[in-house]
Amino acid sequence: MREVVIPYARQSIDETDVAAVVEVLHSDWLTQGPAIERFERVVADYVGARYACAVSNATAALHLACLALGVEPGKRVWTSPNTFLASANCGLYCGAQVDFVDVDPRTYNLSAEQLEVRLARAARENRLPHVLVTVDFAGQPCEADRIAELCRRYGVLIIDDASHAIGATWKGERVGSGRWADITVFSFHPVKILTTGEGGIALTNDAGLHRRLATLRTHGMVRDAQHMERPEEGAWYYEQQALGFNYRMSDIQAALGLSQMRRIDAFLAARRRLAARYDQLLADSGVTLPWQHPDAQSSYHLYPVQLPDAARRRAVFDGLRAAGIGVQVHYIPVHLQPYYRRLGFKEGDFPVAEAYYARALSLPMYATLTDAQQDFVVEQLLRLLRL
Repeated sequence: MREVVIPYARQSIDETDVAAVVEVLHSDWLTQGPAIERFERVVADYVGARYACAVSNATAALHLACLALGVEPGKRVWTSPNTFLASANCGLYCGAQVDFVDVDPRTYNLSAEQLEVRLARAARENRLPHVLVTVDFAGQPCEADRIAELCRRYGVLIIDDASHAIGATWKGERVGSGRWADITVFSFHPVKILTTGEGGIALTNDAGLHRRLATLRTHGMVRDAQHMERPEEGAWYYEQQALGFNYRMSDIQAALGLSQMRRIDAFLAARRRLAARYDQLLADSGVTLPWQHPDAQSSYHLYPVQLPDAARRRAVFDGLRAAGIGVQVHYIPVHLQPYYRRLGFKEGDFPVAEAYYARALSLPMYATLTDAQQDFVVEQLLRLLRL
């Protein structure tokens, strides 16, 4: 098999990013320093949220979000089956029961129609979830206002796993503003819109939630005298008030994130241009293209298509990889993973997500993908579809 020369995603690092990291390396603060608060403020201001808590990765952010919202044994967490494992695992980390709501056949996001039916039934059975984890798959925002209205009706809290969706908008408002979710999470893994190497962030408009997130991020420790349970004994004094974790982001990561945020609009513009170009090049191919909700503007973290024939997906995938094109499949439905099967889930539980997965293929999508590379991807895909 030929070496992959066009990956499905990759970071974009320039000399300003390198200089920002080097500046921190020459400073007195490599971690727990001022770059982290600056990064938090820049991200919060960009999306319109009041508070942000930067952490080591988005999985950590989801875990802390569940804890901050009171997820514990005996509680229930629902999410989408079409997502990365962390959207569901975060509930299990807290001892909760996890279940799924099937997806919309056009957006591949959690279906508001299915949610309405499931919530009504769960209310009758006294089995309502404590938290719903929505997922903005591929950068397409979920139906945020409708889902929020349903959750308010039944007293369900919302974590928006927007790991794919920084810069996306729903009805003209940026994902992460806090209008429709109690806590929103972004990822800064290298394949995402922007990167801190590894890293994530949790955003909220609730001061109490922010304080819990920040406390749990650092071992459950409190250093602020006004929040201590006992009189402070001196400048060295701290209290562990909860069982927290070491989920901190370093100043090195934050410096890279700050530099990347200066180019976020350029990253988004490049991705949207490439998506429009894919739409045009594949318009008559028989491939099902990503559907853009009229109320949404996607950030296009991914460009997921569905092939005409599920039986030929493996051959097309292998053929593209052999041509040096690093396509991927997003996602194997979480409920079909062996661990979740042992919890009682099985084929047929969420048929829309399963049908989507059977034909899904993610084509290369990143800001520095060239037109020539994109042309080659499309040429090879069409060649393989004709075989």
